[in-house]
Amino acid sequence: MSVNKSEILVKVPLRISGFFQIVDEINGVKIKNPEKIGSRGAGFCLTAFGYTRISIQDIESSKENKVEIFINGQEQTENAQTTYYIYSYLRDFFKKNVKLRIDHKFDLPVGCGYGASGSGAIGTALGINFLMDLNLPYDDLGKIAHIAEVENKTGLGTVAGLWHGGFSIILKAGFPFFVKKISYPQNLKIICGTFGEIQTKSILSDPLLSSKIKEVGKKAMKNILKSPDIFTFLDESINFVKKTDFLNLLNLSECQELMNSLNKLKNVKASMNQLGKSIFTICFPEEFIDIIEIYESYKPQVKIFDLEINPSGPVILNQ
Repeated sequence: MSVNKSEILVKVPLRISGFFQIVDEINGVKIKNPEKIGSRGAGFCLTAFGYTRISIQDIESSKENKVEIFINGQEQTENAQTTYYIYSYLRDFFKKNVKLRIDHKFDLPVGCGYGASGSGAIGTALGINFLMDLNLPYDDLGKIAHIAEVENKTGLGTVAGLWHGGFSIILKAGFPFFVKKISYPQNLKIICGTFGEIQTKSILSDPLLSSKIKEVGKKAMKNILKSPDIFTFLDESINFVKKTDFLNLLNLSECQELMNSLNKLKNVKASMNQLGKSIFTICFPEEFIDIIEIYESYKPQVKIFDLEINPSGPVILNQ
């Protein structure tokens, strides 16, 4: 085991994606290798985090490898499929039988478009590798986290964006990760309002929605690569929501109303988190008061978060 270590804590930022293009086939033929499946798109990491704490509960008396998985204090061992997938893959490299406890805690609501699954996947891969002295290459751990998301339909490009931090365009689907950073003013604020969850799996499994996302996402990527800046990102994010018709198809009337109200403000643009019942606004401090007033008019249905863009990626806190 790691020297004097029975526990490890990994801090991974959460992330918002503004638009994405599903890539799961080449020339009409489905890609079979999950390593190459993914998405292209753009988004940014947040000053809100997922914390994955992994602890060794038992070594000597354990006759087989065991794991317990908790999410925000609730046991979810049977439901935390992405985390369990990573654990199952990595346990083949364990040198001793152990019982592990994996605790995920998130600053923002799970299932609401903040990349919690990708954050937890990275935290699990990095944490187990370090705690169990597996010495796997760093980039391979990103690959494992990405594959786990793809296989369990909890995400497609989130891991790539989280891996590098900051504001970025994911240039190529799958692994290895290829991203282009977008520069942005340092005093930007990110205001988010969340109404509830959307099951990512239900969207990614719907053939009609998937087809529409591919078409609209491809055009959005073409435009942002011509002009890779924050203004194009916001325009393409809003257009993505309109062209996919997400708000109508998913009956998200409150999100539609909030987004429309924010976009009526001068010098303000707001769009929908991909994928969640959440609306984000990127603004300067002088616009903050007017924006917050609109978000607060939707209380108590909405939860409001005042954040910034985080330039950094994952960090092991107690190595």
